[in-house]
Order: sequence, then C-alpha cells, then structure tokens
Amino acid sequence: MIANTSERTNDRGQVGIGTLIVFIAMVLVAAIAAGVLLNTAGFLQTKSKATGQGATAQVSDRVFVASMMGNVTNRRIDFVNLTVMRGAGAKNINLTTATLAWIGPKYGKTLSYVNGSADSKHFAVKPLKDPDNSSPVLDETSDRFRVIINASSIDGGLRGGDSFTVKFATSSGAVTYKASIPQVLLKQQAVSL
Repeated sequence: MIANTSERTNDRGQVGIGTLIVFIAMVLVAAIAAGVLLNTAGFLQTKSKATGQGATAQVSDRVFVASMMGNVTNRRIDFVNLTVMRGAGAKNINLTTATLAWIGPKYGKTLSYVNGSADSKHFAVKPLKDPDNSSPVLDETSDRFRVIINASSIDGGLRGGDSFTVKFATSSGAVTYKASIPQVLLKQQAVSL
C-alpha cells in the first residue's frame, strides 16, 4: 500500500509543473499582447491629436476680410482695398508666408512676398490698426491691415458689372472671397464691393 501512494504523489508533481509552465507561458503571451495594445493605443492617440489640431487650424487659422472697397478713377476701379483681420480663434497669421490669388475678369495673378517685401507693382500691405507694430503679422485680435491690390496693373482696371475673386492661402488653409462691381461707377470715388 505504501508503494501505491508513492507513485500517485510523483504523478501529481509532474502534472503540477506542466500546469505551471503553461500558466507562465499564458502570462507571458498576455503581457506581450498588452504591450502591443498599449503601444498601438498610444500611437493612435498621438496621431488623432495631430489630426485634430490640423483640422482645427484649417477651420480657424484664416484671414477674415472685414471690408472690400474699390477706388474709382475714370469710371474704372484701379485699386481694390481689403481690410483684413484674424478669423475668430485664429493663431498668428504671417502675411509674408501667405499667397493671394487674384482671379479677375481677364487675367489671374498670384501675389506673394518675395525676400520679405510685397510685390509693390501689384499689391501692398499697410497697417490700419497695429498696436504692437507687428505688421505684416496678424498677432492680435484688434489688428487690422489694408491689403491694396492694383487692379489696373493686373487686369487693366475693373469696369461696372465685372466680377473678381480673391483667395487668401495661409499655411493652415485657404479662404475665398468673390465680389462684383456695381453696374454704374459714374460720379463715384469709391464703392463697396
């Protein structure tokens, strides 16, 4: 009877060691799987945060045109004056890195800064309200700059009934403004567009 008991005890020990090895293997596999899941979750969180910030910037970091006026000379608009400001919730907008696309009734032109200065033949940027002298960077909500586009040099001037498009493209996105010239420009020095 003692011999039978001894054999049963040895069998149990071997089964216990095998179960322990399988348990340890399962814990290791679970730990590796958890590490992979945590790493993937961290990557996805970083990627989604960057995507969210980019989408927010495209929506909010825009140039807002507060007013658009045309200077009338000899029944033609020779200069278009845009009063620009930062859009609601926008960060700083550096106009030297932005491009301005003019699409007129006859011609189109891309206007931009070259070597830190505006193409003075076709456009200029002048501060209207700039408390901290940051021109041409819109860095305050109170900043107002005038963008003067020489419609005569680009398109030969604009006549009554003409229309044009101005597109501001910043590093975050673009915004487009369309305007039409009133039919009658007689006896006027400036018109709202």
